[in-house]
Parts: sequence; structure tokens; C-alpha cells
Amino acid sequence: MDQDLEYKIIKPDESLADFVEQFWFLKNHSDRDIETTGLPDGLVDIILNKSVTQPFHIIELGGLTEHENAKLPARCIMFCISFKLLAVEYVIHQPISDILNSGRFLPDDFWGFAESDFMDFEAFVDKASNKIKSLLPAEIDQRKRKLFNLVYQTNGNITIKELSEKVFWNSRQINRYFNQQFGISLKAYCTILRFRASLNHIANGKLSPEGSYFDQNHFIKDVKKFSGVVPKELSKNKNDRFILLSAIKDK
Repeated sequence: MDQDLEYKIIKPDESLADFVEQFWFLKNHSDRDIETTGLPDGLVDIILNKSVTQPFHIIELGGLTEHENAKLPARCIMFCISFKLLAVEYVIHQPISDILNSGRFLPDDFWGFAESDFMDFEAFVDKASNKIKSLLPAEIDQRKRKLFNLVYQTNGNITIKELSEKVFWNSRQINRYFNQQFGISLKAYCTILRFRASLNHIANGKLSPEGSYFDQNHFIKDVKKFSGVVPKELSKNKNDRFILLSAIKDK
């Protein structure tokens, strides 16, 4: 990764694994803006952010379904909670269908966060984890929990019919739930997860379909759709433009 960029991931403890994918921070230590491309990952982010040109603020990003060109401002710092979709209903308590591929500003004291949290990332993770645990209800719909577990375990490589049969939930009701809560269909979400799963292979220079992909043309089509470039170009990741891929390479 670019020497000016610092990146770290902390995974949640087991009690939050159904709701949180990871906590991470990203810092641009340089005095220049850095061009980046965000890749779809099927997650919902709550980000604490500040830079030399932007005061402290908190935003919620509603799950990208397409790549997005952006700039990391000079001397910026971001602390982020990346949520799995089950958290939208049971932690965030507000659908993201209206902010798909966009976002909304949250109050600067959202969940008790403050600019001082930037002083210690591990302390931020503990604080955020405790807050999330306090928001979880006593009862979780087990059909939804099982559905999401199957979707994530298979990296989206499972049919809607099979999911419906395994969780005893009508496919129409599942898609209605997805569209109302997340603004996309379950099928579209599974496609994003298959793409995300392919990034690890691409980062390691494997440019043929593996795992969730069995067809070269379909593989190339999805990679280009979600990243804007073909697998070979994505694997080069010139100037660390693709932040998510850089993070995978650094693991």
C-alpha cells in the first residue's frame, strides 16, 4: 500500500459476528489528496471522518452496488464500523433503501462518538462494540439470521429457491424484505458477494474464475461492472487506487 496510507482492521467478537463485518481505520498521512476507487462490498458503513479541510463529522453509507471514484483528502482520518445487512434492522433501526449508493450525515454525537475517539482505535472498537450490544433486541428472527448466514457462508453462491427452502421463508417475502430494507433484490446482493469473494484471488494474480464463478465471461463481466476495469487491470492496482483490494493484499 502507498506509504502515505495507513490501514488496520479489527474483527468483532463472536457475539457481534452476525451484525458486524469489521472495524477499520484509514489514514492519509500526506499533504496531498489521493485518488481512489471504492469497490462494492455489500456492507453498510458508519464512518467518523475529519481532515485538514473538513471538520469532524459522522456519515452513514448505504451499501455500494457500483464502483465509485473519490478522493481521500490530505491528512484525513477515518474510523469505520462495517455492518452486515442484518444490522440494518436490528442495530441501525432504519432502512438504507433511500441511501443506496449514497449516504446521510448523522449527528456529531451519534452513539456518543466524538473527535476525541480518534486518539485510540482499539478503545473506539470497544466503545462501538458495547454500544452495538446495548442496541440489540432480546429476540432476532431466526429465519433472517439463518438466511444471512447461508448467504455469507456461500459468498452468495446459492439460489433464491434453495435459500427459501432452507429457511422456510417464501421467496417473494424475502425479496420484498430486501427491497424495502436495502433497496436491492437478494439476487443482486448475492452477485455483489460473489464479486467481493473474487477479490482475494485477483489480488493474488489469479485471473481465472474460482469459487463462486465457473464461467470466464461471466467473471470478467461482473468484475468490470463492479470495478470499472477487467481483472488483469484490477490486479495491478496502480497507485493503490482500489482501496479494498489494497487492504486484501496487506492481510
